Amino acid sequence: MPIVQQGAINTTALLVPDLYVQIVPPQNLVLNGVPTNVVGAVGTASWGPVNQPLLIGTMADFVASLGPVNARKHDLGTQVATAIQQGAQDFRCVRVTDGTETAAHSVISGTTVGLTARYTGSMGNQIQVRLDPGSRLGTWRLTVSLPGLQPELFDNIGGSGAGFWTGLAQAVNTGQGTYRPRSQLITVDAGGATVAPSNVAVTLGSSVPGTDGADGVTAMTLVGIDGIARTGMYALRGQGCSIALLADADDWTSWTNQAAFGLDEGIYMILTGPAGQSVQDAIGAKNQAGIDNYAAKLMSGDWLWWSDQVNGVVRLVSPQGFAAGRLANLSPEQSGLNKAIFGVIGSERTGDPTASGTGSYSNAELAALLGAGLDVICRPQPGGSFWGLRGGHNTSLDPGRSGDNYTRLTNYIAATLSAGMGRYVGQVVNADLFRRIRATLLSFLHNMLGQGLLGQSDASGQLPFSVICDWSNNPQSRVSLGYVQADVQVQYQSINEKFIVNLEGGQSVQVSRQVLPSTEIA
Repeated sequence: MPIVQQGAINTTALLVPDLYVQIVPPQNLVLNGVPTNVVGAVGTASWGPVNQPLLIGTMADFVASLGPVNARKHDLGTQVATAIQQGAQDFRCVRVTDGTETAAHSVISGTTVGLTARYTGSMGNQIQVRLDPGSRLGTWRLTVSLPGLQPELFDNIGGSGAGFWTGLAQAVNTGQGTYRPRSQLITVDAGGATVAPSNVAVTLGSSVPGTDGADGVTAMTLVGIDGIARTGMYALRGQGCSIALLADADDWTSWTNQAAFGLDEGIYMILTGPAGQSVQDAIGAKNQAGIDNYAAKLMSGDWLWWSDQVNGVVRLVSPQGFAAGRLANLSPEQSGLNKAIFGVIGSERTGDPTASGTGSYSNAELAALLGAGLDVICRPQPGGSFWGLRGGHNTSLDPGRSGDNYTRLTNYIAATLSAGMGRYVGQVVNADLFRRIRATLLSFLHNMLGQGLLGQSDASGQLPFSVICDWSNNPQSRVSLGYVQADVQVQYQSINEKFIVNLEGGQSVQVSRQVLPSTEIA
């Protein structure tokens, strides 16, 4: 009585009389949507690997992996901190450098034993190393600590002379079994030392101080190279980001590369103009860059005043982190328009927090910015006196594709289909395959409808989507070449951008009362 998986045997060529049980997998594939809250961020930092995406969820995670917030341009921590204030909590962070970075290094006094920070960066200069007697008699314990992190203990290291230092290096560099992995803070080079161990305390950086390699970073450094060893922005390929930013990359020559990357990866790229940019200069820079692309959102260079609690200063920062964090904390069918943004205490246009007066945008200025495909964070908003995105638009000048909701919902649907529909490749083409493809697509779209990501197309209750996958759009001439085609149409919900209320008042007004259909009565 063989038990086999469906398709493993030819059921038309069985010779032995027996019971054959075939395990048939579920025929209708179910699609689960991909996350839309993952923010990719590229910038400089004081610690951590270079050009490698790291998964970050909180500022505590960030500090442990990449160091503290720095009050400087292109700082990765600043963008992550402002995004977290908007509710974002899933990041892929990439540290970049200008190539001059160094790792903190010291030599234990009286020996040739070298201690080197595992990563480059100034945070390594805070690492402290202590050598004390171990828990067992005749052994030693090495303690490696960094403020804010749990100390690493390498205990009961025995031996004497060269054997001890070699054993110490091995314990730190490779670990002491399952419960004491290798150090995440330092590496040790025994250096051929033969002296006897003694109590010692060392702070790294005395021989070679750790440096960040941040001073020479430019917008194009953040863009990076798309090669075998990807750097900068290209390190975010395949990371599942739905939104991404290059910290303070305000050089317009980098915008086309960012927009093209956004199209390739299905990522909403948040761009920014330079600080102090006027409305006219912002429009001119966009026209000069020549971007008219739904994959990019260009923020005008009206930078924002933000209270940097880590460095104890109020400073100007680019609007990218605020915009990215707010969008990441919205469902993809939503627009960033008229949604409150938190942590802003002023802008260049309104003045710093100590300014007595405030300036706001005129309707003419907003019309010029939004009409050119830019967005800006300002106050007031249509809903009240709070900070928020004033347009909710990308850089596209096509009214049908210019909304945040178009970019994010299109990328969401496309990424979900890309992640799940590939299972049908390699299967036999027949009517059953068409049925299962339709069922999968319709099930996913019905789920979107049920959760409010899609809405009824009109009062008649017609569905806002259709799926065709049968012999009508798959003629034998194409099927015979290995092609199968599914035609999917989805109608998105519109965003109320221009709300008109007609008020007719007066003593002579004749009031007419509308009788609502029963389906619309609350």
